[in-house]
Amino acid sequence: MIHPSEQLASVRRFEAAGFRAWPAAAVHYDGTWVIRLTAGHPAKRLNSVNPLDRGDVASITERVARAGRRFESYGRPLTFRVSPLAGPELSAWFDGEGWSRFDDSLVMSMPLVEAQVDEAIDQIPLKDIGRFVSASLEVQGADASLRAGLSEIIGAIQPQTGLFAMERGNEPLASLICVHDGDLAGLFEIATRAGERRQGHGRKLVLSALKWARLRGARQAWLQVEAANEPALALYRSLGFTEVYRYHYRRPPGA
Repeated sequence: MIHPSEQLASVRRFEAAGFRAWPAAAVHYDGTWVIRLTAGHPAKRLNSVNPLDRGDVASITERVARAGRRFESYGRPLTFRVSPLAGPELSAWFDGEGWSRFDDSLVMSMPLVEAQVDEAIDQIPLKDIGRFVSASLEVQGADASLRAGLSEIIGAIQPQTGLFAMERGNEPLASLICVHDGDLAGLFEIATRAGERRQGHGRKLVLSALKWARLRGARQAWLQVEAANEPALALYRSLGFTEVYRYHYRRPPGA
């Protein structure tokens, strides 16, 4: 059985890796609350308050109000991302104030020594950020207005980054980002084009990215996935990923 202190150390490690792999445009600190804001992209991970110390619960009402003013200046709804590092007192405060809870998600990991990559296709990551962003937006069915913001985020990633896309001619079928950070390989923006799902494209692309990362020294793969995304969970579990911890989001009434 994992001791609670060991569990929290693991959570801290993946949370820090996530911040490095998916950098917000602006980062502010209120004690150990990390306030991440990004004008060019609406993703909740890039626009949320992330409490990182279970004991840092002083003056919650005042600090939430300060955070709210920052979010208002960016035109973003005040959002907290609640991991095991936030602790029960803050969650109790949210409950008492009637905040909604949504988008429960899992952080999953897998030792790369166990990854089924020996038969994976050797794929060279794309060097052209613009080409990858076009493929990613098309695969996800996302609005073209996100192009500049996603390009800026990818360009700001400091660890070595692999941009992977599977294509049929000029048609993108699947895409993902693999961030190699020390012995960790984080997978982000994993998506398969509607109409092309359940044909193995995602599995092949994930394995190619993990092979790329393992050859460069990564020892552990990890990713984040919404708990309601059963097809994705089935794929990741079949590859050998297991749950490390969960997080969710909170917003005030009416937000």
